[in-house]
Amino acid sequence: MRYPCLLVSVVAVSALLPSCKKAETTPDGPLVADGPRLIMKFTFDSTQVRLNNLGNPASVPAGHGAQSPRFNKMSAHYVEFAPTMFTALGTGDVVYHASETSLGGAVAIDHDLCLSVGDSGTFLNIPLSDLSPGTYEWLRVSLAYQNYDIRFNAFSLPFWGSIASFIGYNTYISSFQVKDSTVVVNGNRPQGYWAFEVHNPPVSTPVSTGQAPGTTVPNPIFATSPIPAGSCVVTGAFATPLTITGSETEDIVIVVSLSTNKSFEWTELDGDNVFEPIDGETVVDMGVRGMIPIVQ
Repeated sequence: MRYPCLLVSVVAVSALLPSCKKAETTPDGPLVADGPRLIMKFTFDSTQVRLNNLGNPASVPAGHGAQSPRFNKMSAHYVEFAPTMFTALGTGDVVYHASETSLGGAVAIDHDLCLSVGDSGTFLNIPLSDLSPGTYEWLRVSLAYQNYDIRFNAFSLPFWGSIASFIGYNTYISSFQVKDSTVVVNGNRPQGYWAFEVHNPPVSTPVSTGQAPGTTVPNPIFATSPIPAGSCVVTGAFATPLTITGSETEDIVIVVSLSTNKSFEWTELDGDNVFEPIDGETVVDMGVRGMIPIVQ
């Protein structure tokens, strides 16, 4: 089951993601280093269970092909700790909400201010005191940008290419780098906008851009705490609920393990499960396929 990439209106975003007293924090945290920290890192796992939007295991649909990309970078623009499966989006403890801008018209994530990190990279480092004492069963992370490499064929020859894709609800982009090439936008782009660059092309090949029709956003508690279409707020359960007492003396490190298991999906025309874009095979999904928060 896949939901279309719908742009969330400013009204909906404002209602569901209210202003937060901690919104002034940054991915790197303040300069003051006193006290324990909350440190969050991304890892990318191609063997982790492949889930659908409802958080159920999902195989690749008939007529589609899929592969597990080689991830380079990921960024997030929203982090929330939810006490229970009934906690509505925005009513948990929001410890981070990235900068947004109206430069492109509608309110959008400011890509220039997003911190993109690679495998095992730290995307959030803030005082642990920013997370209120309590017990949390669920973590929500809204993803904004991803960059990865894929395999494809052209003229019966194998190639590698890089894809930069924007999966947040709406993103203002001045410019961005795919692999070696820079794409200038200076405007807003909706969820699913992507650019593709071929590695070592035999002839000069320009960077291509496009729009994916769908992005999978797993949420195992959709029935009790739904996420609006287009938000890309991925939800995952702690194996053991995380309890914060407020008297901690050591850092808490959370590894956010993202499933990249066959997360790049296309229409498969000849049944060989090889992406062949010049033969008419088109991208249908490039969302992550699950999230597991692991407290180290």
